[in-house]
Amino acid sequence: MTNEIEHRPLADDEIDLRELFTMLWRGKWIITAFTFLFAIGSISCALSLPNIYKSEVLLAPSEDSQGRGLTGMVGGLGGLASFAGLSLGGNQADKTTIALEILKSRGFLTEFVEKHQILREIMAVKEWSPNQGLVFNEEIYDSQQDIWVQQAKPTSWEYVNHIRNNLLTITREPESGLIRLSIHHQSPIFAKRFVELLVMDINDEMRKRDINEAKRSLEFLANELKQTSLSNMQQVFFELIEKQTQTMMLANIRPEYIFQTIDPAIAPEQKVKPRRSLIVIVATALGTFFGAFFVLLRSTILKF
Repeated sequence: MTNEIEHRPLADDEIDLRELFTMLWRGKWIITAFTFLFAIGSISCALSLPNIYKSEVLLAPSEDSQGRGLTGMVGGLGGLASFAGLSLGGNQADKTTIALEILKSRGFLTEFVEKHQILREIMAVKEWSPNQGLVFNEEIYDSQQDIWVQQAKPTSWEYVNHIRNNLLTITREPESGLIRLSIHHQSPIFAKRFVELLVMDINDEMRKRDINEAKRSLEFLANELKQTSLSNMQQVFFELIEKQTQTMMLANIRPEYIFQTIDPAIAPEQKVKPRRSLIVIVATALGTFFGAFFVLLRSTILKF
């Protein structure tokens, strides 16, 4: 008697499982229809998505040798040098961080897009092919007349957000300090050009800032030199002036001022997305799942 009671739940489970498969088998055409519809929809969606290519450059922070030399030379006069507007104790990591933040800043990106006149390539491209090149979305931009359709021209707020969220990726390796700067775009050629222009412009921007700072410092030091008669102080001022002059000289003769290119950008030959096969597989599996769920739900409702 006890054995019969113990085996009864197992028999019920077998009946429930058999009933479940029976319901699914009876609704096999519904499940097949769901699977087919999801598969067709995913194929259509995957084929409509444009290929996206990624061009990447590997950068290393340039050595700030003039900063380290100046620090050791002035020694205990850091307060005076700071008052003069000189950077005596800053390490290269901080300067690199500032450059990267400027690179992502709204002001820099707005000026960058306007300077190189690449707004249509950023906001109006529909697709790219080796034969046709860039194909623009005619609902947004009329490439024949070179005009934006009605009020479709994006504002700086829109295109800067688009660059930050969809195009530009910056990663910094914690151990080596190397920086990977990459651009995702429909055109591999434009992606390469975009990366190269970014590196060139951020180097120019940091060079301009340091030259302006050095000029202001030289003006201050020249005025202070005129007002002191102490030979020791005059010697310090001469050394500071010499170092600021070296800063200006290096800034003018070194093209890669803040970032040195370790691995240059190239026009990629393979896309990074979309992964069309994965989209179709996942969507087809979801179609099968929803089809089975619908069949079970309908059978349960009909029971009651």
